Amino acid sequence: MNNIRKMFEKYDIIVVGGGHAGCEAAIAAGKLGGKVLLISMSLENLAFMSCNPAMGGIAKGQILREIDALGGMSGIVSDYTTIQFRMLNRSKGPAMWSPRAQIDRLEFTRKWRQIIESVENIHLWQDTVEEIKVKNDKFYSVKTKLGIEIKAHCCIITSGTFLNARIFIGKNWFESGRLGEKASKGLSESIKKYEIESEKLKTGTSVRIDGRSIDFTQLDEQKGDHNPGRFSFRNTARPKKQRSCFLTYTNPLVHEILKKGFKDSPLYQGMIKGTGPRYCPSIEDKLVKFEDRQRHQLFLEPEGWNTYEYYINGFSSSLPENIQYKALRKIKGLKNARIIKPGYGIEYDFFPPIQLNYSLESKKIENLFFAGQVNGTTGYEEAACQGLMAGINSVRKINDLQPFILKRSEAYIGVLIDDLVTKGTMEPYRMFTSRAEYRLLLRQSNADLRLTEKGYNVGFCSRTRFNVVRKKINAIDRIMEYLTNNKVEGRIIDDILEEAGSTRLKIKCSLRDLIKRPQVSIFKLYETLNDFRDFVESFDLKYTKYDVLEEAEIQIKYEGYIKKEKEMVEKIRKLEDLSLEKDFDYMNLSGLSLEARQKLQEIKPRNIGQASRISGISPADISVLLIFLKK
Repeated sequence: MNNIRKMFEKYDIIVVGGGHAGCEAAIAAGKLGGKVLLISMSLENLAFMSCNPAMGGIAKGQILREIDALGGMSGIVSDYTTIQFRMLNRSKGPAMWSPRAQIDRLEFTRKWRQIIESVENIHLWQDTVEEIKVKNDKFYSVKTKLGIEIKAHCCIITSGTFLNARIFIGKNWFESGRLGEKASKGLSESIKKYEIESEKLKTGTSVRIDGRSIDFTQLDEQKGDHNPGRFSFRNTARPKKQRSCFLTYTNPLVHEILKKGFKDSPLYQGMIKGTGPRYCPSIEDKLVKFEDRQRHQLFLEPEGWNTYEYYINGFSSSLPENIQYKALRKIKGLKNARIIKPGYGIEYDFFPPIQLNYSLESKKIENLFFAGQVNGTTGYEEAACQGLMAGINSVRKINDLQPFILKRSEAYIGVLIDDLVTKGTMEPYRMFTSRAEYRLLLRQSNADLRLTEKGYNVGFCSRTRFNVVRKKINAIDRIMEYLTNNKVEGRIIDDILEEAGSTRLKIKCSLRDLIKRPQVSIFKLYETLNDFRDFVESFDLKYTKYDVLEEAEIQIKYEGYIKKEKEMVEKIRKLEDLSLEKDFDYMNLSGLSLEARQKLQEIKPRNIGQASRISGISPADISVLLIFLKK
């Protein structure tokens, strides 16, 4: 054992857990020069998809593109392993467009392992961390199940749903962090010794079935986009072929069978104490909350290219397996369905995130960071972006640099972290476009324009990639200038306008003003007007012409709305610039309500902007703080 201990010289960063947060944290810290040890209970399951085999979706797709724009890897791995791609919400405005992909689950894990192993200063170790050690309120080392103590400057806890986790299937329960894998014992208690509070959350997953037992002729096929996109801005390949998903529904008979299992439901018999996800409820939860609904939508999602396993999205359940089986067989197309894995509920420890700084470093223990579901979030994408930020900030902490923090007006990642550390969460937190008040500025299409320079400035993005984005920005600006300065006559454009259902021209009109019309597309002008097409084709771009034209069109069509959001950002920025002292004692500040004093004392906001977003802080309380700052 002494020889094994000698193998572990002191590391810069230890990452505990190999899920989506842990993998992004390791990559970020390793690429920034940190010497990283990634400890996972199962190295064969790095970034494993415990729930549905998909990445992206509403708001989550924006997060994936932001991870990629900053230099992270989740978008690239997703592109390499996509089996179907769809851009959601195309019928709505561009603030709502969200990319989503079905993923080959096993290939996704293999690709992540390959990428991590390609970074020389990331070391892997399969073991279970059972204890952290702290000296002088600073992280010092971890101790593993094998009895090995490993020292490091910083530690990032990314344990997912494994801390003191229990799986429930009907009245049966057992300790497990994922079906077939052991729970993590000891670490949660070790952390709580240092006055860090923990709570319980509950989540779950759906039944998996044998695709050979599905009657697809009775289901509605859902194909991928005709011209599929991608997550990464780095010219990854677009899928050349795609697999379909299929749509079906529950019915009253299915509901009746499921309700018979309620007497054995751990959810309704008090066995599960943790709060479940509001926006991704189990099927039994849906039957209670939406009692009048006669049916609920289910998606059958393929698990990969070379497997017949299907995931039933919308049928998460912790009911007894025999109830799941009986109910499934009454669903259209699933009369002969065979179950491969039952659905189950899982309860686990998490650490309320108001105990963290914006850098995701603990307020109680210096150099200890938390990322992912241990902070109360749900979803691969929410976990991955936290891992990325914790990885970057752990290296910056070691090098005595200011933490890298994204504002709410700069990224969905900024919205997510601000929500967590300012408001906290007592239920699994899921990102939605509605959470972002500046969502028109935070489009999935412009994540590179917003964030790649920031990634470059922290040393995570290469100069080559930064220069590519600068070329794109320049091309967009020049196209918009061209459209402003060039006018067109009716005899050239009237037929196109009439075809589009728009009014004919009476006088010359700039191309920019034409594009402001809802019915007129920049792509139609590009196809029709030779001079404009030749101008666009003259650019030396690594991006597709489509991306550049689309961004120019969005900026023109939504110019007024974008301007208003930028003005609002500027007003809020003034509050964000008014800093509050880290160690100020709010309990002695007269004029504040008792609730305000207690919450300000607990959260210790960085500035007036953050203070104003704390639940329970009124405008009157903010006025008191502003008066205090003036004094």
